[in-house]
Amino acid sequence: MNRRHFLQTSAAALTLATAPLTLPAKLMAGPADFYSKKTKTILGHEMAYVDEGQGRPIVFLHGNPASSYLWRGIIPYVTGNHRAIAPDLIGMGDSAKPKLENTYMDSAAHLSLLLDALDIRDAVLVVQDWGSALGWHYARTRPDRVSAVAFMEAMVPPVHPIPSFEAFGEFGDFLKNLRNDDFGRKMILEDNFMIDTFLRFDNPAAPKSDAVMAEYNRYYPTPESRQILLDWPREVPVAGSPADVLAEVEKNNDWLLNTQIPKLMFHADPGALIPMQLAEVLKSTFHNMESVFLGAGGHFLQEDHPDTIGKALAEWLTRV
Repeated sequence: MNRRHFLQTSAAALTLATAPLTLPAKLMAGPADFYSKKTKTILGHEMAYVDEGQGRPIVFLHGNPASSYLWRGIIPYVTGNHRAIAPDLIGMGDSAKPKLENTYMDSAAHLSLLLDALDIRDAVLVVQDWGSALGWHYARTRPDRVSAVAFMEAMVPPVHPIPSFEAFGEFGDFLKNLRNDDFGRKMILEDNFMIDTFLRFDNPAAPKSDAVMAEYNRYYPTPESRQILLDWPREVPVAGSPADVLAEVEKNNDWLLNTQIPKLMFHADPGALIPMQLAEVLKSTFHNMESVFLGAGGHFLQEDHPDTIGKALAEWLTRV
């Protein structure tokens, strides 16, 4: 699959028409000034997480290939009145990087036990990418702990599970090729495509700075350390495989389609996992949901619209 085409089909090249808002001082700081992290031992492995502020817990869950650093521009908007918790998923960020036998189920187990250990109650989940699938998993299996969800670029029905590689066009071809060891190792482990290309140039008009990219890359100094960045796209259920992840995604979808808890969707044009057409479907499908259109954006909306997301999230939290 051509990298240029991949970027063109998964990223936006425009910016918001509205003027930028004033950002919190914390957001203006560089990577070295990101919140210090705490750790807990979960299933024998150290998991790192941000834990700032006091009050109702707001749990931020990143996806692939990011870390809690993805939420740096949004966390400051909630810490005045809430407790912000942003874990690094197992195998990612500053968390331990054990060899996982089953990426989805092992990640869900580690995350669920971490959040249980932090004793969250009446929590709001703010999720994206694989963090959304893990967030749905936690919310449906711990209904007494989660009372609302906000999401962007998330794994939602009817797109997931994907019926066939062909149904997803060239992106389906990309996912299929990643299941080939030679192709996957070259593109993801050796060329570092997920971070140096996909993440950095998600918005070609505003690529991430060298300082920001250095922080995202800090956790993955070698090809071997990037294995989980390849494992995650191989977990996307396509044509019924992998079967165990398919079963969990279907349970997540049933929960999403039936739960009445408050929801807030952020979406952009063209988007990637939630393109404009799907966003309109979700508005009429999900119960008790509000939505915020961010303007132009691809997959990593937190990088391009932190102030808009942060302000809208903080305002919504006053009502749910």
